[in-house]
Amino acid sequence: MGTRTRHLGHARERRPGGNGPVRGRLRGLLRWVGGHVRGFYAAVGVFLVAGIVIVLGAALGFAALADSVVEGETLAVDRAILLWMNRHATPERTVIALEITALGAGVVVWMVVLVTSAFLWTSRHRYSVLLLWVSMIGAGLISQSLKMVFDRPRPDLFPWRAPYAPNASFPSGHSTTAMVAYVTLAYLIARLEPSRAMRRLTFVVAGLVIVAIGLSRMYLGVHWPSDVVGGFFTGLAWAAFCALGIEALRYFRTRKPEIVEQEEGLERGAD
Repeated sequence: MGTRTRHLGHARERRPGGNGPVRGRLRGLLRWVGGHVRGFYAAVGVFLVAGIVIVLGAALGFAALADSVVEGETLAVDRAILLWMNRHATPERTVIALEITALGAGVVVWMVVLVTSAFLWTSRHRYSVLLLWVSMIGAGLISQSLKMVFDRPRPDLFPWRAPYAPNASFPSGHSTTAMVAYVTLAYLIARLEPSRAMRRLTFVVAGLVIVAIGLSRMYLGVHWPSDVVGGFFTGLAWAAFCALGIEALRYFRTRKPEIVEQEEGLERGAD
């Protein structure tokens, strides 16, 4: 019994070495749910409700921004920021902006996702791979759906410095994708990093990359500032929801009926 039970345990995704303040509070919430709710599906469901509350906070911010965009209330600020950026444009800055904006493009992001997925899969972090793919696929669907709903025209204050962008402007797809991809990657890296300083540095670097991508979209003239902020809200809400869902699945995995049956069968066999 001992050898086979250890094998089952080894098949589960290994826990990270470090525990930061946020992760400690998350574990505390998971333990509280586990102590008050029995069963796998019920526990995951209750925890996802907590995730939805967090997501709603970001969604309300997005809704307020979207309402302002529809009413035209952000247009004056949007125009002022873009015109200021245009006045300070130089050929050198344009080259830098094009390089930065590529970090949020679909081809680059998906190459990063594929390489990361291969590493995580071979190192038996299967739930992390699931998180990465669910978050990325969902981000694309959500972004495109919102673009179709709002159908906001792209800026035309000055000639674009980027290749032609065919779809609608709000929210920024690059900003949404960057927020989901790099926040999720930082979260997964932080789970494997035992050093608190390195975990913080990982999130700082991810944040700088995300902000730089958003600024590059404005500088290149293909997005209004409110498009970028809307993309950030959308991406953060979705990334948070996916991360909370995967944490719940991982934490309550031993409650799944088939796993319980396996372990009970091993115990009966040992008797």
